[in-house]
Amino acid sequence: MTEAPPAAGRLPDRLALVLTFAASGAVLVLETVSLRLVAPYLGLSLQVTSAVIGMSLGAIAYGAWLGGWHADRRDPRRLLAPLLTAAGLATAVTLPLIRWLGEALRGTSVSMIMALTALTVFVPIMLLSAVPPMVVKLQLGDLDRTGRVVGRLSGVGTLGAVTATLVTGFVLVAALPTSAIMIGLAVLLGLSGLALHGYLRREDRPRTTTATSRMLAVALLAAGAGLSITAPDPCDVETAYHCAKVTTDPRRPTGRVLHLNAAEHSYVDLADPTRLEYGYIQWFGAAADVVAAPGAAVDAVHLGGGGFTMPRYLAATRPGSRSTVFEIDGGLVDLAQRELGLRTGPALRAVVGDGRLLLAGQADKSADLIVGDAFGDLAVPWHLTTREMMAQVRRVTRDGGIYVQNVIDGPPLRFIRAELATVASVFPHVALVAPEAAVAGRAGDNFVIVASARPLPLQAMGARLLLLPEAPELLHGDRLREFIGDAAVLTDDYAPVDQMLVRVS
Repeated sequence: MTEAPPAAGRLPDRLALVLTFAASGAVLVLETVSLRLVAPYLGLSLQVTSAVIGMSLGAIAYGAWLGGWHADRRDPRRLLAPLLTAAGLATAVTLPLIRWLGEALRGTSVSMIMALTALTVFVPIMLLSAVPPMVVKLQLGDLDRTGRVVGRLSGVGTLGAVTATLVTGFVLVAALPTSAIMIGLAVLLGLSGLALHGYLRREDRPRTTTATSRMLAVALLAAGAGLSITAPDPCDVETAYHCAKVTTDPRRPTGRVLHLNAAEHSYVDLADPTRLEYGYIQWFGAAADVVAAPGAAVDAVHLGGGGFTMPRYLAATRPGSRSTVFEIDGGLVDLAQRELGLRTGPALRAVVGDGRLLLAGQADKSADLIVGDAFGDLAVPWHLTTREMMAQVRRVTRDGGIYVQNVIDGPPLRFIRAELATVASVFPHVALVAPEAAVAGRAGDNFVIVASARPLPLQAMGARLLLLPEAPELLHGDRLREFIGDAAVLTDDYAPVDQMLVRVS
């Protein structure tokens, strides 16, 4: 049996494969980069990630349906080039649209998350997803070849998506700012649409509006790119994990505030490392003050660096102390060295990597103080919250040492109760520091868990907390057990941190 000759409107096989590969790849570039676009306004939580993925899949489904519907009613050869050009224009407009409207739509409510993610991904992904079914329609000139044609194009489209995901995640985001990726993709799509139009026009009847249409498309693309360049940028630095910005405290010329994504993260006084601005860091300081004799050097491990406020505090109040900081974001370490006065050396080591993996390499009973202050958005990364993680923390902590952990939660306080239950399942002595309103469930705030293998110096710590401008509650014993109630212990098998957490604005 011989193959039927190709249909008159069929595309060359290589061109069909390239179009399918490129359109599918561009979809995944947009989906991946869109997380970076919305993070400064919504944070980077499981809900935001789910919304981006859900909106992207919805746009893919609707675009595929729409592309197939139009392919049966119009000549796909006349639609492919305009689709690519329109996708380029939509991509070019997305960046300034999000950056101009992001502040107005800032928030963590479901409606805000869905609205901003829809603005980010839906239109360009929908347009790109209409391309593959149109290519399939053009290539199906023989029913006997249907399986081969659809299978090959589907496989190539999936390969394009996989390739784009890996290249974007491992190369583009690390090498280029989000704005450069979006503008570059917009220009590439626009030029591809114009080039495809010129290629197909050689076999089609010329149209009098061709030159005008091309000029209009180029002008609109240039305008979109120009708006992207002039749109306000919420980041000083885009790291592999964060949109980071450092601002100066208007009340204190030496004060610096580190913003990560949508949250105010750390405060550093360049002239006074003993100045602890935020309540939770003051509670950390109170615990650090009683972990050993006044002024005695300690060995400390910090899970999360951020602004490196606590390592600098220990170096100033306990000369000779040795701090090892595990920070997953190397870009933050560089930023802290440039703008937050961080000076690394034998007494303060910054190790880039995942805190749990790095903690596993620490020697038994090697730390007097372990500080847990790692966050993804406003949630502690789930794998740092479990009983298995707490077992590692206790292994590394000396018998008289202290573990402190920062947690953010709000009513009904499901996560902080569960995390307390988890820590208490490993450490026999646990206390909680938090504002009275937060403990009573009337407001969301920071909570600091304090734990040790030996009885905690609660009296000394309580005395220091009372000296603070806003003295918090110190819960322990029966009051703490009553607060925990019947909360579940988090494990590696079950730790729904994002679902438990109530975000605090």
